[in-house]
Amino acid sequence: MSKYYPTIGLEMHCEGSETKSKVFSPAKNEYSAIPNENVVAIDMGFPGILPVVNKEAVRMSIMMSSILHCRIPEYMYFERKNYYYPDLPKGYQITQNPPEECVGNGGYIDIERDDGTTFRVDIDNLHLEEDAARSTHFLNTTTINYNRAGAPLFELVTKPCLHSANDAVLFLEYMRSIYQYCGISEADAKKGQIRCDVNISISDDENTLGTKVEMKNVNSFYAVRDAINFEIQRQCDLKDAGRYDEVVQETRRWDEESVSTITMRSKEDALDYKYFVEPNIPKFKISPEWVKEIQASIPELPYERKEKYINKFGLTPLNAKKLIKTKEISDYFEECIKLGIDPKEAGNWINENIIAYMNKNELEITEIYLTPKMLKFILDNFNSGKISSKQAKEIFNKVLDEKKEPSNFISKENAQISDANELGKIIDDIINSNPTQVEQYRNGKDRVFDFFVGQVMKSTRGKANPVITKELLQKKLNK
Repeated sequence: MSKYYPTIGLEMHCEGSETKSKVFSPAKNEYSAIPNENVVAIDMGFPGILPVVNKEAVRMSIMMSSILHCRIPEYMYFERKNYYYPDLPKGYQITQNPPEECVGNGGYIDIERDDGTTFRVDIDNLHLEEDAARSTHFLNTTTINYNRAGAPLFELVTKPCLHSANDAVLFLEYMRSIYQYCGISEADAKKGQIRCDVNISISDDENTLGTKVEMKNVNSFYAVRDAINFEIQRQCDLKDAGRYDEVVQETRRWDEESVSTITMRSKEDALDYKYFVEPNIPKFKISPEWVKEIQASIPELPYERKEKYINKFGLTPLNAKKLIKTKEISDYFEECIKLGIDPKEAGNWINENIIAYMNKNELEITEIYLTPKMLKFILDNFNSGKISSKQAKEIFNKVLDEKKEPSNFISKENAQISDANELGKIIDDIINSNPTQVEQYRNGKDRVFDFFVGQVMKSTRGKANPVITKELLQKKLNK
């Protein structure tokens, strides 16, 4: 245990990927592998341009603010944040100034840990802004892709209220799932749709804050965990060595190759950005009626689905938690329920078989061949006794590997024998052919029972229904 008390604040940037156009321009807002395909004059900052606010992006930001229990202002306006980077062609960013009114102010959200305990994350603000272009760095060259420039960007800023890397990552993971469940963003880090800035300080006690160090644009949750742990240790080591003056307010970056944080620049203050009200977007009123309408449209969120799976469907908390991890997995499960598959059976097959296959092959559930209807077909044949549990798993794997309908792997030749009359005749022949073993069983040698089961399986080439086989054997041997 360290003698210092770490405090963490997060700035989570999520690109809204589900609007048709960008936040202030009519350019397409969609991921494209072709650089600079979705760009218009407004994105490039050409003279005479006039931005227009995307109403859908505002709606999404109000929805997120409501979920986070934020105060939503009566009026909404935007400001210019003035600074120049190569990936910001206008030389300024249209955003909201957090010390003033943002679309979401204050608020909180409660997060569950794996052990069932919860912790509260206090929200400073949620604001809506435009994203910058995407830079790709080579040896001595940087290329810029302006497709992302002007995409709606939701920036969520927490209070300095977190105290461990694990809690920070749990919060980020849950927020990502909310964006996905609400249809606001794919929140795909591979597409650059999720980035995080991490602020860390350490102090001698929990009632004070140390010098804040910021880490910019950490682009994966694994990296967030590693970066936080490294930075806490770095600052602790400096203080232990008496080098207090070396813990300074600065911006650092996470370097995955050296597994360390590296100084980028001294930290700017808000004054350095020279904020002023965006003159081309008039302030507009957010009507209470619209806010209520948006709040009524909030879909079932992950924790709500989890409670439903536990209380209504009887799943274990662990199984329910696995099923809500992504919206796609949860939707797959819900489709299985609509088709009439027993919830516990569907949950077990998804968690034990489907997710294992996904992890092994690095696939999302939307990329696998097996649909809920196909899974129902397999389970119906298993539950009716037509195929064994072993055969069900074999067919499951064949469907996924060969990408064929499950009906292609079920035939009279490989179907399980569940007809009691047919099995009864086979059992009678085996009993009549093995009088010595029958006598041994009836004299108390119960282990001989497995001999008869094995003989039935041998005779039927493993196709006998094991449950019916055992029931019939017990009846006939105990006569």
